[in-house]
Amino acid sequence: MWKLVNGKLIQTTDTSRVKFRTNISKSLLDQLENLAYENDTHVNYLLESGLQEVLSQGVITFNKKTRPKDRVQYKTTYDKELLEQVKEFANNHQLFINDVIEYSANYINMDSIKNSDYKHRVE
Repeated sequence: MWKLVNGKLIQTTDTSRVKFRTNISKSLLDQLENLAYENDTHVNYLLESGLQEVLSQGVITFNKKTRPKDRVQYKTTYDKELLEQVKEFANNHQLFINDVIEYSANYINMDSIKNSDYKHRVE
């Protein structure tokens, strides 16, 4: 992110975002990477959209027996407030955060995703 200070652009870190590492399905990650490429965005922006939708519904139907077996480590950044809400939601529904993240991929709203240039915005 860039900030305009005294007529000059200064690059800064977006403090509203936090790094987070989890394990998610490799096949799902591949699908999301293709979707992100096709829509000029990033995978974490897609996931954030789905997570916001799942949180707004307040309900999750997840079968723990159908967890994918192809999980790989995935590191990215998320909006700090959203991640805190997801942690609380997962805890309240006795699920792991990665379960909620994988589930949310089915609820991505393509109209609300940020494009890939969002991280280069000027504020």
